[in-house]
Amino acid sequence: MKFETPAGANPTDQLKVLGRATSRIDGALKTTGKAAYAYERHDVVPNQAYGFVVGAGIAKGRITAMDTTLAKAAPGVLAVISTLDHAQPLPKSRFNTAHLFGGAQVEHYHQAIALVVADTFEQARAAAALIRTDYAREPGQFDLAKAAPNAPLVPGGKGKPDIARVGDFDTAFAQAPVQLDASYTTPDESHAMMEPHATIAAWDGDKLTVWTSNQMIAWGKASLATTLGIPAEKVRLDSPFVGGGFGGKLFIRADVVLAALGAKAAGRPVKLALTRPMMMNNTTHRPATIQRVRLGATRDGKLTAVAHNSTSGDLPGGDPETAVSQTQLLYAAPHRETFMKLAVLDLPEGNAMRAPGEAPGLMVLEMAMDEMAEKLGMDPVEFRILNDTQVDPAKPERRFSERHLVECLRTGAEKFGWSKRNPRPGQQREGRWLIGMGMAAGFRNNLLMKSAARIRLERDGKLTVETDMTDIGTGSYTILAQTAAEMMGVPLAAVTVKLGDSDFPASAGSGGQWGGNNSTAGLYAACVKLRGMVAQKLGLGEDAHFADGKVTDGGKALPLARAAADGPLTAEDLIEYGTLDKQYQQSTFASHFVEVAVDAYTGETRIRRMLAVCDAGRILNPKAARSQVIGAMTMGVGAALSEELAVDKRFGYFVNHDLAGYEVAVHADIPHQEVIFLDYPDDKSSPMKAKGVGELGLCGVGAAIANAIYNATGVRVRDYPITLDKHLEHLPVMA
Repeated sequence: MKFETPAGANPTDQLKVLGRATSRIDGALKTTGKAAYAYERHDVVPNQAYGFVVGAGIAKGRITAMDTTLAKAAPGVLAVISTLDHAQPLPKSRFNTAHLFGGAQVEHYHQAIALVVADTFEQARAAAALIRTDYAREPGQFDLAKAAPNAPLVPGGKGKPDIARVGDFDTAFAQAPVQLDASYTTPDESHAMMEPHATIAAWDGDKLTVWTSNQMIAWGKASLATTLGIPAEKVRLDSPFVGGGFGGKLFIRADVVLAALGAKAAGRPVKLALTRPMMMNNTTHRPATIQRVRLGATRDGKLTAVAHNSTSGDLPGGDPETAVSQTQLLYAAPHRETFMKLAVLDLPEGNAMRAPGEAPGLMVLEMAMDEMAEKLGMDPVEFRILNDTQVDPAKPERRFSERHLVECLRTGAEKFGWSKRNPRPGQQREGRWLIGMGMAAGFRNNLLMKSAARIRLERDGKLTVETDMTDIGTGSYTILAQTAAEMMGVPLAAVTVKLGDSDFPASAGSGGQWGGNNSTAGLYAACVKLRGMVAQKLGLGEDAHFADGKVTDGGKALPLARAAADGPLTAEDLIEYGTLDKQYQQSTFASHFVEVAVDAYTGETRIRRMLAVCDAGRILNPKAARSQVIGAMTMGVGAALSEELAVDKRFGYFVNHDLAGYEVAVHADIPHQEVIFLDYPDDKSSPMKAKGVGELGLCGVGAAIANAIYNATGVRVRDYPITLDKHLEHLPVMA
């Protein structure tokens, strides 16, 4: 099905099943431990051996020798694979920046250099410790601040300039009566998902099956085939349950490659999981940024000039953290300038993490907007409303498909009690606590991707849905079941959803908050085809109505199951998109409001209240959507207050590479969180009229917290995370 014109009235508009707050159909499996994750797939293949990965002990250089003699002779060891067994690194897929295995060159700390396979995990781990490796260390770049001054501009690509300009920023900024020019930093961050990168691999002749933890099955299958040098049709990925990914499992990592190599070498299926230090240094992370924002405005608060630039770092051939992207679209101003610089760093690979670009970009832009509002003597909410735009500022002829940011801001201010905020910082106190409120706007683009699904009407009238879509804790099983139930007129219990298998039709996968909208749209297309098949089978018209397990046309009503009396009916289709996303700017919007308390004696920050108001098209399942948003808000608390991968700038690795040293927010840190969804289905997005919220819920949270801390204390901290040492000595004196 090609989606080329705005969606008109269709069966999804009935909202009998869709749009309802529905508990996750996989919830019982999760809470009883029956939802088996990759490492727990004990029953999929017998005689599984255990693998343990060895990581490089240097960040840059060469391996000159590796002695595996003792490891091979250790009890229970079945195979030892060394990176030196391969004269050249294994080929990279288009999604990997660093090589995953092979060759003597070390590109980053904890790059996989060996695998031990043994009968038990303990034997594999003990034998791995017996491997002796000699290195020739080379000097590397590990300090973003030091590399930033010489970092080159990121090429614009496809004819775009390296510096995106609209109007004449320099002149407009110089002439602006009110100006802000400030620099900010955000740190390296880890995905820190609960489930590790893990894989079980088994060969059947020349065919490979991997039970792995991966967000994007079709990408993973193609990448693994490329890396191993085998045909894609010989590879199967299976990942029905993923215990968190946040972008860290968009692409294959060393676990799946080494499990496959280990299984081949040992002649047995091999299972392995990366340890937490390996997850943080071997896999990907969100890169640190150094950002500068310049704002110019008239005295009545109209922005005339906006500039935002960001510098980040990555391995050679890597990509920048696109922290300026939202600044090109969020606020109106006739004169604009944005650009990025990318330094070559020899740290572990930087790549996508939940809301890449917008998350760190809004942490900065929305703090700058707060600072500018104060300079102007304006309320921060009203300042943002005054500078709203309904068109792409660089292309005024291109309107937003749906944009209700102003309503997000006004609704949030009213519900949160924003009018009670004291605009003078450091004035509200409760005993030893300094109290403050902060807010920020949220923004994330709507991404459209081709997605396919298969649906089968069984003889008993029940439905089976098959697609390689993944459920990374987002509720994919449930919204896909809701879509099938709505389209085919059956109760939710009559739908079985099967996910995560590369033998199923290729979906959009999970990432970038594109999964829900695109995967359900692909299933919608398959359902439209099945409805036509059913109507034809029953001798009914193409406009037949499907409800309550019956198909009705005129005065004729027949059981849905009758269409499959001679055997199951199967329909498969996909959603493909035309140019609506080119004709209209498609984005999602939010407002975030936070109240904090800062201990005037210790500088410790406590979050007291949080509210998000989201404008994200039709909400397919408000219960699951709220869960996504509050999870993202929680991640925003960690980013604002505690999360930072500390870089050892001598040796090039992340020191705090476990959950003891890398501090994520926990339940005790989080108060009640309120989420409000505005009801504005977007008919230009897809037949589902949905968009996404999984990343929008994070975008802007960090800045709202930072702004609340400033309102509480009067101390502006521009370097995240805002730990107590950064403002303690400047806090107001308590009487």
